[in-house]
Amino acid sequence: MFDVLVYLFENYIHAEACPEPDQLARRLSAAGFEDEEISEALEWLSGLDDVAGTSVLPVAPSIGAIRIYVAEEQVKLGTEGIGFITFLESAGVLDARSRELIVDRVMALPEAAVSMGRIKVIVLMVMWREARPMDSLLVDELLTEDDEDERPVLQ
Repeated sequence: MFDVLVYLFENYIHAEACPEPDQLARRLSAAGFEDEEISEALEWLSGLDDVAGTSVLPVAPSIGAIRIYVAEEQVKLGTEGIGFITFLESAGVLDARSRELIVDRVMALPEAAVSMGRIKVIVLMVMWREARPMDSLLVDELLTEDDEDERPVLQ
């Protein structure tokens, strides 16, 4: 699934340029992706669109507010993932809404713990879908394969 997501980012500069799901599925199949991978990726993106279309924050956080992660989020994100998301937010790359979209999409994965490489792809996809400006150094960091991560980076 994550290979499909990276492929979408690399081949559709703007998320709006993606064709409708049926046509996109055919194109992804023609590009060599398995049907199961395609279905998982399209379902995950649909979930992102659904969550992004609703208000993920009932109240806007005040300046200086701290996000407390519940136990399930701590396990799934890990210390490194939480630290990475917090760093991006404190650097102004993410806002509270984007952070919550990222946490929601990580929590939607079936794995008990999500690797740092996958968290980076989720950050990339949320920013891509929201058409957030991305510095080339940030994109490079988000697409860089971690040593312990099994996800290959598409070239």
